[in-house]
Amino acid sequence: MILCVPGPRALLPTAPSTEAPQRGMRAGTGAATPCLQSSTSLWDPTKDLRAIASNFCYLETSGWYWGSVSAVQAHNALQEASEGAFLVRDSSHPLYMLTLSVKTARGPTSIRIQYSCTQFLLDCSSPARPSLSSFPDVPSLVQHYMGPERRAEDGRAEQQAPSKAAIQDAASASSSVVLKLKRAVYKPQSLPSLQHLTRLVINRHSDCHEQLPLPRPLLRFLQDYPFKV
Repeated sequence: MILCVPGPRALLPTAPSTEAPQRGMRAGTGAATPCLQSSTSLWDPTKDLRAIASNFCYLETSGWYWGSVSAVQAHNALQEASEGAFLVRDSSHPLYMLTLSVKTARGPTSIRIQYSCTQFLLDCSSPARPSLSSFPDVPSLVQHYMGPERRAEDGRAEQQAPSKAAIQDAASASSSVVLKLKRAVYKPQSLPSLQHLTRLVINRHSDCHEQLPLPRPLLRFLQDYPFKV
């Protein structure tokens, strides 16, 4: 994993001294530069570490994080799935951590997930890329593109999500498809527990856990994964 971080800001060159050289000091030699005791840090690594660690903790709990599988393996897992099925895996690109693989109308494709300054966003080639939202973790990103209501396989009519991203289809570089996330594809070795599935149902029907008449340990369990997917 490679994190690209900005380096320290270059110091402005100091103006040449106009004072007379002190005794024992040759002409043209300036005084020693004082140490910068209160230099401002431009990058706080602890914020990135907390954001990345929290994100991977959520992903490991989700069940739809497939880890270090290849693009071919991910696309094979999505080949027979319905449109909108998705999973998240490790990116094969050295400058990215994660990739979203999704079944589109033209077949499975993958979109890299960009990370910058504790935020995650899709790295698509759409003209709307500057307006794409960023999120503190990948489950929040996925939940955003699923829309306000989860697409359940119960025969209900589909509702249009409030915001979708037009992504470049890997199979056809000259055309774009609309990103629609409907159903998570769980990794066979990481099927969610009954407790986790129950937590998802509660999260989909309640946005305020503190008001639920539940024991404190159960409330903490809900807060450990506050997502609907």
